Amino acid sequence: MQTNMNLGAASQRSAIEINKVLKNTYMLLGMTLAFSAVTAGVSMAMNLSHMAALVMTLVAFGLLFVVHKQADKASGLFWIFAFTGLMGASLGPLLNMYAALPNGGSLIMQALGGTALIFFALSGYALTSKKDFSFMGGFLMVGLIVCLIAGIANIFFAVPAVSLAISAAIIMIMSGLILFDTSRIIHGGETNYIRATVSLYLNIYNIFVHLLHLLGAFGSDD
Repeated sequence: MQTNMNLGAASQRSAIEINKVLKNTYMLLGMTLAFSAVTAGVSMAMNLSHMAALVMTLVAFGLLFVVHKQADKASGLFWIFAFTGLMGASLGPLLNMYAALPNGGSLIMQALGGTALIFFALSGYALTSKKDFSFMGGFLMVGLIVCLIAGIANIFFAVPAVSLAISAAIIMIMSGLILFDTSRIIHGGETNYIRATVSLYLNIYNIFVHLLHLLGAFGSDD
């Protein structure tokens, strides 16, 4: 009887901790996305070059290692905002390029809306179904590696159809990672909300960029 009570208490504490991680993750995710939107707007207003965007992206990915190292400390919050701020600012030149198109504003809003729909639908499904999607990890990692190799190869061959196929594949893989990452939080596989936020942020970021690419490609036929 005592053992059952101890197990029940432990289970309850575990559920409370998981809910706390979820709450903190979604709160921080919302704040970092909002901050990225602000830095993207500033970058657009400054009309930064694509070279500046590349440099900021490289610096941001350097900071990614710092974020993971500092995730268990209070300073981790500073570093995640530095990382997401740079990632947002690096979008400025890309957004200016699309905004210059006749229907550019509409394309950007469609990409934003589509990204939000994908995230809320998949994250909501993982939360309500409580399914364990950890089995997808290996498959998604292989998919990312294949896309990376194909992307590098296409830099030299520059085949538009391949570029579109890669973008579609990345959207699918990032969608799978939303299920995977949310599932990890629910089942206690990820207990650090800063690391959890970074994972979900990158999923959303990549879905937006590649959805915008697809919409721009098909929208330009109009």
